[in-house]
Amino acid sequence: MLDEYICRGGQRLRCGYTTGSCAAAAAKAAAQMLLTGQMCDMVRINTPKGITLNVETLHTQLTPDSARCGIMKDGGDDPDVTSGLIIFADVRLTDNGISINGGEGVGVVTKEGLDQPVGAAAINSVPRRMIAEEVTRTAEACGYKGGFDITISVLNGEEIAKKTFNPRMGIVGGISIIGTSGIVEPMSSAALVDTIKLEMKQRRAEGHKTAVLTQGNYSRAFLAQSMPAALEKSIKCSNFIGDSIDLAAGCGFDGALIIGHIAKLVKLGAGIMNTHSSFADGRMDVLISCALAAGADIDVLKKISDCTAVDAALETLISAGYIEKTLGILSIRVQDYLDARVRGSIKLGAVMFSDKHNLTVKTKSADELIKRIAEEYNG
Repeated sequence: MLDEYICRGGQRLRCGYTTGSCAAAAAKAAAQMLLTGQMCDMVRINTPKGITLNVETLHTQLTPDSARCGIMKDGGDDPDVTSGLIIFADVRLTDNGISINGGEGVGVVTKEGLDQPVGAAAINSVPRRMIAEEVTRTAEACGYKGGFDITISVLNGEEIAKKTFNPRMGIVGGISIIGTSGIVEPMSSAALVDTIKLEMKQRRAEGHKTAVLTQGNYSRAFLAQSMPAALEKSIKCSNFIGDSIDLAAGCGFDGALIIGHIAKLVKLGAGIMNTHSSFADGRMDVLISCALAAGADIDVLKKISDCTAVDAALETLISAGYIEKTLGILSIRVQDYLDARVRGSIKLGAVMFSDKHNLTVKTKSADELIKRIAEEYNG
């Protein structure tokens, strides 16, 4: 069990680790057993977040030419349907290279626009890198110069996947092996909203009249490039856009600027104010309606409906020549829904971006708010 905690809204919540960390730990333990000939009860790995994990191995098996190890997923205090699943790695030695494949219970990508190409196992790029790094370290420690064939599988993964958004996203047959930091931070809704409220009050007490709301690492990286002076005073609202807007109004702010990746903020074009996938989707529906209003033909609309990721839909619009008009209509709709939320009590605006396509979309009020922020936060 990971002894790592975060405090949100006065609550002490235990962190967990991702399916990606489980896969990397299972692969390392199996590789270690295969190379040393000794069973492994515990395994230690590094995570991209910088936290070292020491986890217990389960169901270990060792034969002369293969090894198998399982790691139980622990989501900590996060309400995660994958918690308790056992992630397995089966490892065999090869002449060279590292092959990472998906077995039973790991989904297969069937639609474009996701982290992995169509036909590949739904093992995302960061977990793949973690797996490769851990078995490479093990090989170096054992003086092994050859390669590895690694198959990741998940006990009951196909059944659990039915409770996720994987089928809708075009991932079939199992769960995804994911995680960008290797660590799961609990997402207690009440605790997060309480934390947002506390930060709001702090910023207002410091004299700021315009709140800068970011959703996560991507939006903070964007803010660091575009408005660096406001970065450390920005408020992470995660998926809770509507709650954060209400809190900004209640705390006495005159305005609030929301900065986020278009893959999330596109949902504002349908008035969806909680952008978590479990709350609502509507991303393609919004883009289809905006593209239709922009004059896109039926073939373009069908292509968008087949997309699972917003960046893929944007690529379709770019190729068809409708990107500028579509995003212009989207910005108007987002602004209308933001204004409707507060009924003129404060000024709201949004900046949506896509790094992949080098696109930035601003709503009508965004530039005025950016100017206010520059004056407030540079002063």
